[in-house]
Amino acid sequence: MKKIIIMTALSMSILFTGIFGSNNVDAASVNQRVKAANIAQQYIGLKYVWGGTTPKGFDCSGLVQYSFKQTGVSLPRTAAQQYKYGKYVGKNGLRKGDMVFFNTTGGISHVGIYIGNNKFVHSSSSGLRVDSMNNSYWKPKFVGGKRI
Repeated sequence: MKKIIIMTALSMSILFTGIFGSNNVDAASVNQRVKAANIAQQYIGLKYVWGGTTPKGFDCSGLVQYSFKQTGVSLPRTAAQQYKYGKYVGKNGLRKGDMVFFNTTGGISHVGIYIGNNKFVHSSSSGLRVDSMNNSYWKPKFVGGKRI
């Protein structure tokens, strides 16, 4: 009987880890996600820098990586790598601080941070800015969101 209880408990813990566990990164709290979104918004107007990962200039994934790092969450460097982390979230389920991904050149090629009201902050070739998810350029290129 004792073995059955132990095996059941072990099986349940493995099951719940698989269902609720994160994908290679510790799940960020709601506060961390909101803080990351707020950090990114502080840099609106900053110039775009290809490969940029600091407040001297960001590219899209550099902004996301930097903003989350300030909250204690480590993410990989590129948009395609970042897309491998977290739980998928559809457009209607997005919350402030979720990462939003786009296919602009074939595959996952752009990332930003959702800030609410159908808007996201990101670093584009014209600089760090806020755009609408319904923008005629971004809407058809949206792939999905990820919540970490």
